[in-house]
Parts: sequence; structure tokens; C-alpha cells
Amino acid sequence: MTNINLNSPEAIKTVFVNQLFDGAQMLNNVKLSIVNGRITEMDSQCPQRDAQQCDELISALVAPGFIDVQVNGGGGVLFNDDPCVDAITCIGRAHGEFGTTSFFPTLITDDVEKMQAAAEAISAAIKAQMAGVYGVHFEGPHLAKARKGVHAPEHIRPISDAEMALFTRQDLGQVIVTLAPENVSPSDISKLKNSGVIVCLGHSDADFATVIAAIDAGASGFTHLFNAMSPMQSREPGMVGAALLDESSWCGIIVDGHHVHNATLQLAIKAKPAGKVILVTDAMPPVGSTEHSFKLYGDDVIRSGDRLNALTGELAGSVLDMAGAVKNTINRLGVSPEEAIRMASLYPAQFLGLDKTIGMIGLGYQANFVVFDDKYNVTQTWLSGNKLAKNNN
Repeated sequence: MTNINLNSPEAIKTVFVNQLFDGAQMLNNVKLSIVNGRITEMDSQCPQRDAQQCDELISALVAPGFIDVQVNGGGGVLFNDDPCVDAITCIGRAHGEFGTTSFFPTLITDDVEKMQAAAEAISAAIKAQMAGVYGVHFEGPHLAKARKGVHAPEHIRPISDAEMALFTRQDLGQVIVTLAPENVSPSDISKLKNSGVIVCLGHSDADFATVIAAIDAGASGFTHLFNAMSPMQSREPGMVGAALLDESSWCGIIVDGHHVHNATLQLAIKAKPAGKVILVTDAMPPVGSTEHSFKLYGDDVIRSGDRLNALTGELAGSVLDMAGAVKNTINRLGVSPEEAIRMASLYPAQFLGLDKTIGMIGLGYQANFVVFDDKYNVTQTWLSGNKLAKNNN
């Protein structure tokens, strides 16, 4: 995300916060001590007068930084078009302005060479300990053409040894793979899961039984619930029905008013156990930039307001940022601010198995947090104890 190195020595930084939501409860007058990007002390009963001795005073609401597991682009960059470290930095900087402190660069369906280039970029970013980057999301190419969306059909293919070797590399941080279970066997799903890969289901026309078999084999997530998957019907629950019924899996949702009706999302949140619905953006290059169009597989994608469409009419990702996702979840779905924040921070961290490091504000956690105004707009983003500068786009 930035050139912040988590191991670089720095002096102790102290921050006094008048109101802090740590991911579990609201606290008042909290003093944080930060060393090398982590919170080393947290005094939640600090008198207001101590604020004068701190390096920074924040009088607005502070909450955990956001975690986005599906980021295709930002800052005018599409990861598929430019799978390199500089692109990851640019995308992370663009989303950082909107409260995202951890993100998974997402490569959509492409050829093996492009996937390998993306893997090398992620490996280099992690080796350099780039703050905010914890892994990579491969959305495809093992999808169903019947539910491909804007994914290039010429690159959709069965899984092979080449992709299996790529997905199970041990230098990519946490790997997420979105696949269609009718095109990948339960044994291959188990192999991926046992190698540490998080398997998500999506872009699929699978029936209910096939989805349940994939869950039993180790799949634990659903990519942009409701979109590009077999719907729930009276006699065939489909992928949506399986996702809502299964209590152990996580579901990503895009709360932009275009991908899914607000009432449908409200029903999903009621159906799933608490903690199992997470906010994602599925963001494309216009986020954090002034661009109103870009190329995807050589074809134009046009921005109209806050909506992206291919010339053939399909939705082509989003221009949603995580700050907008949280605000929409509060204002459009009627979710409490605390729960909406958890859906963008704690719950994604739990999905990733990183909830002892990120997703909350507490001792030993990365000093990643956002500052809200009274309308839940993000006014500041802190990454590893450093306040990120605003972009000039």
C-alpha cells in the first residue's frame, strides 16, 4: 500500500482519542502508544489532561481500519493490466484515502502468464513488508461461463497443475481463490484448503447439492453474494440458498445500490449468523481517480455516476470504496454503526484468520484505524501508526 516498512525503527508515538470503538465496545479518553506500527500500550481510563502530553489528539470517533478482500483496481490502475509492485502501491494509496488499511489485490480471470506476473508482484510486496498487503485474491479462471459476468470466456478453463502450483505457493501471504464448484472437484477444493488457500465460491451456476459438497470439501466463502451465482428458487435453493443456509461460511456483499437491492441484503444479514457477512468493494480503477472510463480485456467500461457498465450492459465491478460501503450499510440497510464497522474490519479479519493482528484496536494489533466525522464520513486513515496523506485527485 505504501513504502512503510513494518520493521523500520521509529520513536514511540502517542495518540489521545476522545472516543474510540475498538471493535467490541465504545471507549472514552483513550491513550495509545505505538511502536513500529503496533499498539504497545492502551490506557482506556486516561484523564483528559494527559492529551496535552501526547503527539496527537483526535477528538472525533476512531475505529479499526477497513479490510477489503476484493480490490481489482484504484487510482486509475487495473491490477490485471499492470500486475507489478508499483500498481499495488497505487491501488492501495487510492483506497487508503477511504479507510482501507488492508487489502487483497484481486486478479480476475486471465491467462497463466498474467497470473504468474501477479504472483511475483505480490511476493515482492510481501517480501518488502509493504504495509497493508496480506495476500492476493484470484477471482477465476475456474468459473462457469454461464455466470461469467464480464470475465473473459476465452480464459475460463479447468484447473491444471500450473494453477494449482501457483495457488499453493508459500510466498504470497494468504491466497484467496474464487471458483465455480461445478468445474472444480471436491478433491481439488480439499487440496487447496489443506494447502492454506481460502476457497470462495462464485461465478457459478451450480445446484445446491454441488455447493454443499464444495463446502464439505473446504470452501468457506462466497464472492459477492447474489451476483453471478445460481439464485434461490422454490425447488432448487442454488448457490444463494446454500450460502444463506450454511452457518460456517462467510458472504461478501457489495452495498452500492446497484449490485443487489437493499432489502435483499437486509434479508441476507438476518439469515446469516452474526459475523458472517463482510463488506467488499469489487473496486475498479476509477476509485480514487478522476477517470470515467477504462479498458477491460480491451473493451470500454464506462462510469455513469456511481455505476460501472461494460458496453454490453453488464455491471463491471464498482466505484465503491469501503468508507462508502460502511456508510451505505448504516444508512440504507439500517445496520448499527458498530456492526457496519465490524463488517468492514473484524469480520473480514476473522474470515482471513488474521483477527489477532488486524481488525480491532488493541494491544499487539497493527495501529490501523480510521477517523469519522459525525455523519460517518472518513476524514483520516492511519496505517501502521502513520497518518496517510490525502490524494489530490
